[in-house]
Amino acid sequence: MHTPPEALDPTLSAIVSERRRLINLAYRLLGSLADAEDVVQEAYTRWYAMSRAQQDAIESPGGWLTTVASRICLDLLGSARVRRESYVGEWLPEPLPDHAEWADGSGGRRPVDPADRVTLDESVNMALLVVLDAMTPAERVVFVLHDVFRYSFAEVAEIVGRSPAACRQLATSARRRVDVSRATITPAAQQASLVRQFKQAWEEKDIAALINLLDPDAMGLADGGGVVNAAPPTGGSERIARYLVAMLDLVPGLRLLERTVNGQPGLVVQQEGVTSTVIAFDVEGDRITRFWAMRNPEKLRPWTAG
Repeated sequence: MHTPPEALDPTLSAIVSERRRLINLAYRLLGSLADAEDVVQEAYTRWYAMSRAQQDAIESPGGWLTTVASRICLDLLGSARVRRESYVGEWLPEPLPDHAEWADGSGGRRPVDPADRVTLDESVNMALLVVLDAMTPAERVVFVLHDVFRYSFAEVAEIVGRSPAACRQLATSARRRVDVSRATITPAAQQASLVRQFKQAWEEKDIAALINLLDPDAMGLADGGGVVNAAPPTGGSERIARYLVAMLDLVPGLRLLERTVNGQPGLVVQQEGVTSTVIAFDVEGDRITRFWAMRNPEKLRPWTAG
């Protein structure tokens, strides 16, 4: 009978069990599942590169992995700002489907390995991820570690290499950014109803209904990464409504589907059965205030056969 390695080595079991938490942490820090997976892989590579004596000397392997992964993310966030200067168009976080909607690589659906699941709670909604992306790397790391994952400022200070007082200031600054952008929380059922009405009005090419569902100052942003066309209807309810209806006229046969996007009601646009766009919404009261359309195929991997 085969005995799994982790049964023979309790430390290995503890290390393997950290994967899901590390994926969750890195995705919130980077806004990219692909980058998060790379970071976690690198953290494990560094662990296994140590001798057994070095590993045994580490009191908390999970804490060590968290520190290493967070520091890699901090470095990546710094370099990401430079990389995005050459990014074509708007850069948006990578949207995540509900776990039951994960693509299996052949156009079908597969369940997600529990170790790779990102918990789809309010800390991954698109509106918050966009705010996090506007923070400095240090603000983002401190905010996510302390306010989302509940590490103490002493622990955060150890991870990011700053004093607890400095980390407290960074968290305060980050919270201020979040509070300024945070709209009144709309119940999920109301959000779903609004998105459904939006879908129906779009399908029916009802410009008046679309305008009524959008805030007068609504903003729409799209990310094509320079790979596909993503000319966004930036602002104003009428401009956005007319753009959306024109899109259906230009590309007949588009299919709109209600789907969960980062844990909230959203829409998926399919062309000939293939997902081409994933849309996340920000809702305030009975109006859509913002939406983010992901069209970059490289960021739609969980939604497609990629």
